[in-house]
Amino acid sequence: MNRQVQVGHTLAIMGASGHGKVVAEAALAAGWSAVEFYDRAWPGKQRVGRWAIVGDDAGLASALNRLDGVVVAIGNNQIRQVLLTQLRQAEAKVVSVLHPAACVSVSARVEPGSVIMAGAIVNADAVIGLGTILNTACSVDHDCILGDAVHISPGAHLAGDVHVGDRSWIGIGASVRQGVRIGSGVIVGAGAAVVSDVEDDLTVVGVPARPLSRRGA
Repeated sequence: MNRQVQVGHTLAIMGASGHGKVVAEAALAAGWSAVEFYDRAWPGKQRVGRWAIVGDDAGLASALNRLDGVVVAIGNNQIRQVLLTQLRQAEAKVVSVLHPAACVSVSARVEPGSVIMAGAIVNADAVIGLGTILNTACSVDHDCILGDAVHISPGAHLAGDVHVGDRSWIGIGASVRQGVRIGSGVIVGAGAAVVSDVEDDLTVVGVPARPLSRRGA
């Protein structure tokens, strides 16, 4: 097993949003002693929920040596991937956050920078890529392979041996049939049922899911 998960005293969270609040609570439940928020909107934005925002990108960069871990809590897949790349290049201690109410197989692999929320299930031999979000009560079944900066929304379900490319987003309540290949940069709409392969950069919606548009076309 390679979860790249650790806990320590202080975790820095880049991105002070509603998603950031959920990540913070998951981290504290997992055993982190304290969290610090950083956001590009600082100093104009001072707080997120019950937490103060203590700095922006530059502040985070200057604090890396004293922090025990860093995670990016930004929902936009592309932005999250870019920031994680920058942090890793700066040799930041990028870690994953697993809520204790998530169920993750001992044979699954979770790469750094990922967050797995309460009620999420990851089954045998699944691979979760860098900076991926597995949101509340979603499931990723056996032998699934998720690329980097993927987002599986609350209540979405992937059957066994599904492949999802980098930066793809599976919408809330969507389901994906076993063995399906989903490309990079794909958006699967809320409640969709994906029963066949999806090419890169498509948006698919409906039951069964059909292409709505190709982004960038």
